[in-house]
Amino acid sequence: MGALGLRVAGMNEYSDTHLKDILTRTKVVAMVGVSMNPVRPSYFVARYLGLKGFTVIPVNPGHTGKVLFGQTVRGALSEIDQAVDMVDIFRRSEAVPGIVDEALAQFSNLQTIWMQIGVFHPEATASAEARGVTVIQDRCPKIEYQRLFGELRMAGFATGVISSKL
Repeated sequence: MGALGLRVAGMNEYSDTHLKDILTRTKVVAMVGVSMNPVRPSYFVARYLGLKGFTVIPVNPGHTGKVLFGQTVRGALSEIDQAVDMVDIFRRSEAVPGIVDEALAQFSNLQTIWMQIGVFHPEATASAEARGVTVIQDRCPKIEYQRLFGELRMAGFATGVISSKL
């Protein structure tokens, strides 16, 4: 992003091959900022990824101990005691450095940090990449999965509900 929050041409452009490789190799996703509210984007992204075979570990201190999609909600990444391939961040950009630091400290084999649409942090990205972790910014794994694995239809929806007929 540029100084005024405008997208800079060429920034955060990733090849389809690169994104598909990440989504193919990823099995366990820790989703930071997931909501229990079914109308929130983080809820349906977590649900979708779970339906596609990913293990999604929800992380949200406001819902610690509750169960979402068969997984106990953790209050922090440090409460996860299993290997995680990807940390998906559904928080504002200013929260990213702390999350990235915690993820790098907690998961020795972490492969990917994924920041959702509108989430950027160049310094945290550089820190993670220096440790050999792939970083994706300003993208949604649900949208990319649907696009790359042939699930999107006209207007980006596969519901069959949208029509041009009046």
